[in-house]
Amino acid sequence: KMSGDDEQQEQTIAEDLVVTKYKMGGDIANQAVRKVVEAAQPGVSVLALCEKGDSLIMQETGKIFKKEKEMKKGIAFPTSVSVNNCVCHFSPLKSDPDYTLKEGDLIKIDLGVHVDGFISNVAHSFVVGATKEAPVTGRKADVIKAAHLCAEAALRLVKPGNQNTQVTEAWNKVAQSFKCTAIEGMLSHQLKQHIIDGEKTIIQNPTDQQRKDHEKAEFEVHEVYAVDVLVSTGEGKARDAGQRTTIYKRDPTKQYGLKMKTSRVFFSEVERRFDAMPFTLRAFEDEGKARLGVVECAKHELLQPFNVLYEKEGEYVAQFKFTVLLMPNGPMRITSGPFEPEQYKSEHEVQDPELKALLQSSASRKTQKKKKKKVV
Repeated sequence: KMSGDDEQQEQTIAEDLVVTKYKMGGDIANQAVRKVVEAAQPGVSVLALCEKGDSLIMQETGKIFKKEKEMKKGIAFPTSVSVNNCVCHFSPLKSDPDYTLKEGDLIKIDLGVHVDGFISNVAHSFVVGATKEAPVTGRKADVIKAAHLCAEAALRLVKPGNQNTQVTEAWNKVAQSFKCTAIEGMLSHQLKQHIIDGEKTIIQNPTDQQRKDHEKAEFEVHEVYAVDVLVSTGEGKARDAGQRTTIYKRDPTKQYGLKMKTSRVFFSEVERRFDAMPFTLRAFEDEGKARLGVVECAKHELLQPFNVLYEKEGEYVAQFKFTVLLMPNGPMRITSGPFEPEQYKSEHEVQDPELKALLQSSASRKTQKKKKKKVV
């Protein structure tokens, strides 16, 4: 990065070209998540699904803006496939123990695409083998319905003038009405060019301490958010169970002189290929060298880990994530998975009258009459 870069004006969705880049990335993310869902059949390995998602993103982003040789584009979050009580970030290496999908598994697919640093994230949950004829019932249905309705509530609340705390409150109420719990302390972030973890956030189910510390924020026009919902049938505590971390991102604020040559070679490849985007160690030619090189980088916080987290054994966690552009004529959701509501039958529903009304309200945007340009 040149030192002069910081002086450049930040690009926002006030510019049509930026909106176009977000939408192109969003289309590719939507395509990738659908392809991974289709492939997620009993007997298929999680590793194969992760590789499928990542290669599709690379292939499709390779087809756009071909003339712009300097433009960076590709994976903004590596494909992760977290099953049942695994909360997030499960994206194994070839050298890791794999997991084979079974009928009835609750799967969460999480991935992200960027075009010129403009990020489109998506996550989707479903049960392997669910059909309209044989819908899912019980706790799996409860948690998927709860998470889906949380996402739908957020789509109607994340808009200019509203506060992040309104979303947090709505999520707690929706989850509780399905006898579920939002995962404690999880954050949804504002997105900016090259930045997946912008300063404004929405917190899920905060502890008293987190509630005190969390920055209150108002949503504003031309902002972009990755709205991320994670709901559990259990008590909503996500723990690190010692599973190998495979996804990292560079922390641009940290400096350190790496001592080992392996670490230096690895880190310079990270900077060249991924800049500040999350990446997986699977993306390196020599996985063994990457596993070695990452240790010193992570120890000195040049890289931030995305740890694999788990809820208690026997519980289920569902996730939905969408990217939304806060346009002047209303929020524009640019990513979502292929959700099929009739495949999930829960005995619970949202009771709260205000929330019910919110969920029944239309989320479509006001169509603006295009002003005819006068031909001069």
